[in-house]
Amino acid sequence: MSLPYRHILVTGGAGFIGSQLVRMLLALPVARVTNVDKLTYAGNPANLADIADDPRYHFAHLDIADPRLRALLRDNRPDAIINVAAETHVDRAIADPLVFARTDVLGTHNLLECAREIGVRRFVQVSTDEVYGSIAAGAATEDSPLRPGNPYSASKAGGDLLCLSYAHTYGLPVSICRGANTYGPRQYPEKFIPLAITNLLTGQPVPLYGDGRQRRDWLYVTDHCTGILTVLEKGAAGDVYNIAAGQERENRDVLGRLLALLEAPEDAVRRVTDRPGHDRRYAMDASKLRALGWSPAMGIEAGLAETVAWYRRHPAWWHSIRRGDAFTAYYAHQYPMLPPLR
Repeated sequence: MSLPYRHILVTGGAGFIGSQLVRMLLALPVARVTNVDKLTYAGNPANLADIADDPRYHFAHLDIADPRLRALLRDNRPDAIINVAAETHVDRAIADPLVFARTDVLGTHNLLECAREIGVRRFVQVSTDEVYGSIAAGAATEDSPLRPGNPYSASKAGGDLLCLSYAHTYGLPVSICRGANTYGPRQYPEKFIPLAITNLLTGQPVPLYGDGRQRRDWLYVTDHCTGILTVLEKGAAGDVYNIAAGQERENRDVLGRLLALLEAPEDAVRRVTDRPGHDRRYAMDASKLRALGWSPAMGIEAGLAETVAWYRRHPAWWHSIRRGDAFTAYYAHQYPMLPPLR
């Protein structure tokens, strides 16, 4: 891949998807990658420890909703911006939706204004399949209506619409990527797959919402990032691109596979009350992105095995998170029916 940009700014680059994207950009012949990250609970500098000394990598500790972002962009003038920064966990959005609106809507607006002022050559907004809402049958295309069903997906839909409005009104060269449920190494352990893995590795029960038949298309993190980079390289301004692997599985089946990989008993699973408004199924048609030459490289079976192996090899990474006061308090509040973390 050859990108026509010398300086790329990534927001949220210390997070799960963002850190993988920064690492992949630095493997390309780009002159500079700037990471702007607020370092919320899910932003972890350890995610980029292996590239922290690369002279092409620069870090700015800043919230994308902060007015000081304008000065940073004026001084550094990136050619392209990839906005990965977001609050993402649905459970947290249900508990505190205002935080999500601030980052995912107001933060996106601030970033768009800054990008417009300096005249960036490309702006890529990283969004989610959840903006389409629950899909009973078939698959959402980029032209499908947005029907977000929770405060997280609603805030992401708001950010998407702002991006499209800036493309239409101001001619800002914005493209939007909507990724399927992403998993893989370095994912914060509140999410379904890493929570299950780390609980099983510590001999603790795993919560499963409702009947466990919520169906998702599972996308490995490197495939998500190659999709984003394909849009950065080849995507059209003002267009939307779905990034989907076409690998649908029910949550209970994914958990069953994790039990097998970790040789854990079936009674390690604890059914818990379903989350309010839990969407049953997400599905997207990614043929538009495939027409640009993208395709997923990681199958779900191999991807889950790789993910389990990574968490096995890096216990210090996730133990430091799970033993922190913030995570233990969140877990106790979210899963009061389960034993405390240990």
